[in-house]
Amino acid sequence: MPRSGGIDWEAARARLARLAATATQEETLSPEAAAALLDARARALARVSAPEVDPGGSREVVRFRAAGQRYALESRFVLEVLRAPEVVALPGAPPTLRGLTLLHGEVLPMVELAPLFGRAPAGATGPLLVVGAGRPELGLCTEEVEEVTLLHGRELLPPPSTLADGLISAVDKEGTLVLEGEALLGDSRLVFDLSDEGAV
Repeated sequence: MPRSGGIDWEAARARLARLAATATQEETLSPEAAAALLDARARALARVSAPEVDPGGSREVVRFRAAGQRYALESRFVLEVLRAPEVVALPGAPPTLRGLTLLHGEVLPMVELAPLFGRAPAGATGPLLVVGAGRPELGLCTEEVEEVTLLHGRELLPPPSTLADGLISAVDKEGTLVLEGEALLGDSRLVFDLSDEGAV
């Protein structure tokens, strides 16, 4: 037990032992495992915490389907819908990047949502949701854009623990995943180097 105002040496030694054990464990990781661990930590630190659902509030959302899953995204993040965008595929691109398209003379990355949740991309050829915070940042590949509707907080449930990573803020009774727009736009897995020198 520490004296009043003194140092709790027992707790300090226990903490040092835990740190030493963690450091030893990290030293034994392969370079690939260490890189994956660091990447996971960076993503966790970069994530925006999903706000708690206000049971009395409501928000306007765009409902759509991608890779067999229904999603809802606040309409303020949806700038427009492209019915049949041309796609330029990029060899060696990550699974989240379907390809590129042109929007008003600017290059726009077309992204797949499924790989963000550990599933294979669907390669659907439906409408493209152009999303961003005031300017086009990403094109979400969809199978179908269903409707614009109001989503009431009282109809929502917290996301399952497997999806509680900040990207999904809630789930409705039909299983629609409510995407958190700011977290989606800030996700490091959807940031691509599109310069001539970039490896994508």
